[in-house]
Amino acid sequence: MEIKVQGNDVERALKMLKTKLQKDGLFREIKKRSYFEKPSVKKKRKQAEARKKRAKSSKFGSRYN
Repeated sequence: MEIKVQGNDVERALKMLKTKLQKDGLFREIKKRSYFEKPSVKKKRKQAEARKKRAKSSKFGSRYN
């Protein structure tokens, strides 16, 4: 990943970096790995995420599948 600093504007470059990392899901991954999750809890969470994804997909139609 590469962020270019233009016009010596470091604050804007940091904001862009944070946005890209957030879209990639890095912060979510760090939060998940910060504590141990039992396999049964992990399975239930993944099933819930899949349910949510399917509901969202059917809500917006097959165009986004």
